[in-house]
Amino acid sequence: MIKRKKVAVIGGGVSGLAAAKAFDEKGHRVCGFERSHDFGGVWELSRSYPDVQTQSPKDLYCYTDHPMPEAYPEWPKGPQVHAYLHSYALKHNLSRLFKLNTAVKTMERRADGQPGWTLTLEAGSRIWQEDFDFVSVCTGQFSEKNIISHPGQDAFVARGGQVMHSSEYTDPEVCKGKDVVVLGGSKSATDIAVNAVKSGAKSVKLVYLENVWRVPYFVGGINFKRILYIRAQEQQFNQWGKNPLQRGIAAALKPLVWVNFRGLETLLKTQLKLKKHGMVPKTPIEKEVSCSVPIVTPGLIECLDKGQIKPIIGTFDSYSVTGLKLSTGETVPCDVAILAVGWKLGVPYLPQEFQDKLIEDDGQYRVYRLSVNPDLPDMGFVGFNSSFCTVLSAEMIANWLVRYADGQLKNQPSAEEMNRSIEMMLNWKRNERPAARIYGGLCSAPFHFKHFDELLADMGARKVKRSNPIAEQFSYPNAAAYGSFLATTPQYQAG
Repeated sequence: MIKRKKVAVIGGGVSGLAAAKAFDEKGHRVCGFERSHDFGGVWELSRSYPDVQTQSPKDLYCYTDHPMPEAYPEWPKGPQVHAYLHSYALKHNLSRLFKLNTAVKTMERRADGQPGWTLTLEAGSRIWQEDFDFVSVCTGQFSEKNIISHPGQDAFVARGGQVMHSSEYTDPEVCKGKDVVVLGGSKSATDIAVNAVKSGAKSVKLVYLENVWRVPYFVGGINFKRILYIRAQEQQFNQWGKNPLQRGIAAALKPLVWVNFRGLETLLKTQLKLKKHGMVPKTPIEKEVSCSVPIVTPGLIECLDKGQIKPIIGTFDSYSVTGLKLSTGETVPCDVAILAVGWKLGVPYLPQEFQDKLIEDDGQYRVYRLSVNPDLPDMGFVGFNSSFCTVLSAEMIANWLVRYADGQLKNQPSAEEMNRSIEMMLNWKRNERPAARIYGGLCSAPFHFKHFDELLADMGARKVKRSNPIAEQFSYPNAAAYGSFLATTPQYQAG
């Protein structure tokens, strides 16, 4: 019988809910902590900007046993995702496991010599410490805002100007009749720029460092999940860990792969009018595809065509009396500056000695299967990786992690094996596929199938692919199918 553990789950978003369910159903005592007043993480309503919607279609953005409602659109809006997560928590009675409005301040190795960690917790005016056998960090990639400032900002605000992080853009009225400048080229940046136009902004500028490939919801009339989310397309990118035979096949097929991607580029350039708007990227699309590739905001191209959004390659230099000076030397009018500059990745409550073991000098994370580090015992991450299949990925890793914690993986790795794999992956990211270094090297896109294959193999699943080989090769990941694969792993229970 596996020893029943007391497990801390930090975070109550997509990943925290998946981890809480995985550890709870294996019989462990789960104590979840969410610093907000509500479940949802990035989908918690006070953190969502107007018109936010998923980048992934609803059948890719769901748990294996809980499809999104049929009435939802293909790309659900923020409040719908929030309601969906609540329905998942209700279905599995997960609220009983969580303390809301409770923050983790520090975590230290237990002083009593026992395995595990001591967490310092804060809820209102109360601060206390609690011991745990295992800690699952589920705060993900979007927990701590990346706050930046520029010269002259205080005076700009004193004159009545507004500067805010994209997550603080919750009231579109702030843009009405104003000159708005959005910093960033991500989907959140273009979402906000389009929303500002719809909200009656006087002018909207989109300032970003470089052109990137963007993918519309429909590529040439075809839902992009049927093009970029399939195993056959994934195999055309330079994956990690190829054996000599696979490398030979890749070399032989390289001309065909080249033609495929040039055709895709041509289609995107034409459909999105990239040349007309000076937005053609310099990097070939096959070298750039990762979690940083944004989905095209509905209405963006129309706003560009009408001149309602002006794209500018550059960044902010300083605020001035006459407006906002850019790195291009141009000064543009500005009443509202919205900084879509992302989030800080990290685990601020983890002691520095352990952070040094987790993070390389160049910012790359030392994690095995995007979840654990052999030098950080009795802990792991769920949802720390960025993915195009966020919900499914969190559930898969959560199921892997509970088995890892219990020593129940079919392929239970030694510290030596984990370090060897970590070094291989770091070399691949740094030298073979630099695009994979995005987000600290924690991006699993576009290699979802390969990542899930590894997790299922580790767990000893008797079935890892769909029975129909054509569907497996040319269809997108199916959450329900992966649920059935998980059901074929060896069963056990803590007690």
